[in-house]
Amino acid sequence: MSGKVQEFTDQNFESDVTQSTVPVLIDFWATWCGPCKAISPIIEEIAGEYDGKVTVGKVDVDQNQNTAMKYGVRSIPTLLIMKDGKVVNQIVGAVPKENITKMLDEII
Repeated sequence: MSGKVQEFTDQNFESDVTQSTVPVLIDFWATWCGPCKAISPIIEEIAGEYDGKVTVGKVDVDQNQNTAMKYGVRSIPTLLIMKDGKVVNQIVGAVPKENITKMLDEII
C-alpha cells in the first residue's frame, strides 16, 4: 500500500472512518482475492487524485472480521463510500475507475 492508502482495522475503524470529517472510500479485500488485486492499482490512483478531499483505505477481511460483518460484507472486493459516519454508497466487485470516481464526485 502506498502512503496515501490507509489500513483500517477493527481497532481504528471507528476513529479513522466513522468520525472522519471528509468522505471515506473503504476497500474490503483479502490477500487471496484475484479481483481485489486487480482493483488495487485503481484504489491507489484514486487515493492520489482525491488526496485531501477523500480518505482512502483498505480493510483486510481476514484480519478484521468484526468490521466486515458489521457492514454486511459478504463478497469481495466490496467498496463502501461513507460520509458523516454513514454508508452513502456501495460497490461490489471489480469495476472501472470511472464508476468509483463518479460516486465520489457526487458527495464531495
